[in-house]
Amino acid sequence: MHLPVMPPVTPMLAKSVARIPEGGLLYEPKWDGFRSIVFRDGDEVEIGSRNGNPMTRYFPEVVEAVRANLPERCVLDGELVVVSGARLDFEALQQRIHPAARRVALLARETPAHFVAFDLLALDDEDLTGRPFRERRALLEKHLAAARPPVHLTPASTDSAVAGEWFSQFEGAGLDGVVAKPLDGPYEPNKRSMFKVKHERTADCVVAGYRTHKADAEGIGSLLLGLYTDDGDLMAVGVVGAFTAARRRELFRELQPLVTAPEDHPWAAAREDDGIRTPFNAEGSRWAAGRDLSFTPLRPERVLEVRYDHMEGARFRHTAQFNRWRPDRDPASCTFGQLEEPVRFDLAAVLSGGTPAGTAPTTGP
Repeated sequence: MHLPVMPPVTPMLAKSVARIPEGGLLYEPKWDGFRSIVFRDGDEVEIGSRNGNPMTRYFPEVVEAVRANLPERCVLDGELVVVSGARLDFEALQQRIHPAARRVALLARETPAHFVAFDLLALDDEDLTGRPFRERRALLEKHLAAARPPVHLTPASTDSAVAGEWFSQFEGAGLDGVVAKPLDGPYEPNKRSMFKVKHERTADCVVAGYRTHKADAEGIGSLLLGLYTDDGDLMAVGVVGAFTAARRRELFRELQPLVTAPEDHPWAAAREDDGIRTPFNAEGSRWAAGRDLSFTPLRPERVLEVRYDHMEGARFRHTAQFNRWRPDRDPASCTFGQLEEPVRFDLAAVLSGGTPAGTAPTTGP
């Protein structure tokens, strides 16, 4: 492979902002998948991950789609996603990373991935990373005009009002928010030169256990969170972490009176076939191979308010953020009913660019 931009490439990143910014920006939906840099030199194709590791072998159907849809020699930045029904399915995407070739081939047929392109880093013999984004986007639109699924060009608009509609509507299709990119900016690997606006909500959760910090046996690394179902079962919904060293120790001392025997914990009797997700039946996957997933069970008597962006099924999609203790809340009142449900939106409309207010393509170079 001989391209003007060679692997590995660390993608350009985005910094979080509280609201959609204005001025000289191109807005795009924020996809919830695996960030990927795709390199094509004739029949040679490589798919690089955010950390630079190749993912080519896990997505053979995307490799074939790249050969069929992308320019003969190019480097593109984009996102690998899996679609289930009318929305993105990140859990199914995670399952695509498998060591067995036979399993990889089966999953490529059963849960095929899509590649959503949003930047062009190189074309033929030219390195485009130093050119303004408006020029890179115009070239991307030109060369992907005839692309067919599973290769897609992400919708884009210069209208912040359109971005606002996307932010409120596309979450129902499993998207993650909105990204804003300076039209005059170059491509800057590993720099937070873009802006992202993500959904943020709060929920009151039961603290059901903890894991100690990997470097401190008397410090809390993460708190395990639960919510009650309508049937009164406590289901694991995620964790909250990222405490300072001092706070880790304080929390450890504070929670010791709640430590209980595993057999006395509500999760002890839960089984996977009950549909009650707990750390005992939901976290022993290959993604955690080699990791210590043991935890200290706590009597479910304390309530914690956390911030989260969105749910993936019955779990927080990302690690939640500590907000405050809620001593005024009865743990039994912490149910799934408090969670805000986004209005459903058909992902096909996003992938096809058929958005409510349309898209505003950029001008050519």
